[in-house]
Amino acid sequence: MTQKKYNVLIVAATFYRNITDELIKGASQVLGNSGVTYNLIEVPGAFELPAVISMALETEKKENKKIYDGYIALGCVIRGETTHYDYVCGETARALQDLSIVYQLALGFGLLTVENMGQAKERAFVDKRNKGGEAANACLKLLQVRNDLGVQSSE
Repeated sequence: MTQKKYNVLIVAATFYRNITDELIKGASQVLGNSGVTYNLIEVPGAFELPAVISMALETEKKENKKIYDGYIALGCVIRGETTHYDYVCGETARALQDLSIVYQLALGFGLLTVENMGQAKERAFVDKRNKGGEAANACLKLLQVRNDLGVQSSE
């Protein structure tokens, strides 16, 4: 039996470019080592992550064809002096979770929500905690579970 060839969409918020580049590196290494192809779309900030995934789903619906098997959202939000952090983190996470549940997506969540740049580097760098790689592994695991359960994503 041949294993299905997957194509994944990585959406990456580049507000903290040095952090996001490490997250992308970690995710792409995991996908590449698993034989998974991927496309990368970069957006300015975390708030745009769910919108792009929603746009990709709408494109698939309009064209009546499956483009992506899974999705990975990457980025970093660092707490500042205002409540902006709370809104961006909470609303972005909620929107991604809603998309995941409504459309039964295999979605890897790699949005770092941290207090400072030191915490971001510790979590993002591939030679440290490699959260980009973890998000890719989560996406791949969800693809496997979805297939094992016989679930067809509803996008």
